[in-house]
Amino acid sequence: MRGRTVVLVTAAVLIAVFLAVNWRPLATPLSLSFLFWKTEIPVGLAILGLLGLAAIAFAVSVSLWQRSVLAEYRRQAKDLETQRALAASAEASRFTELSALLRSEIAGLDQRLTGAIEALRVEVRQTENSIAATLGEMDDRMQRGSLPPR
Repeated sequence: MRGRTVVLVTAAVLIAVFLAVNWRPLATPLSLSFLFWKTEIPVGLAILGLLGLAAIAFAVSVSLWQRSVLAEYRRQAKDLETQRALAASAEASRFTELSALLRSEIAGLDQRLTGAIEALRVEVRQTENSIAATLGEMDDRMQRGSLPPR
């Protein structure tokens, strides 16, 4: 049991014991005035009636408080959900932005790689032409016999 329940049950038991012990004086009828009328009722019944009215007033007060707390909870939950949706949207936006940045970087790297490969091809062709020219020159010298001995 929770603490509140234990306190309420204990209070109810103590009140019941008090009423049982003092039943005879509480059941004695008395003349009571309620401002606009007078009546003769047992004191215990009047006390129980007032206790009942106090309990009803307390229950109404608690229910109004609980309703306001519940409304505040719902408002905060709605605000929290709005903030979560906003954060999710921002996160998706960041991912989209990061994806676009990566694509542009990859495209730039691809262009640089294509340029480097093309420069390497030009260099290889130039080297190939240079080697071919050197080999042609050596072949000419060998055919003319003008190579100096080693």
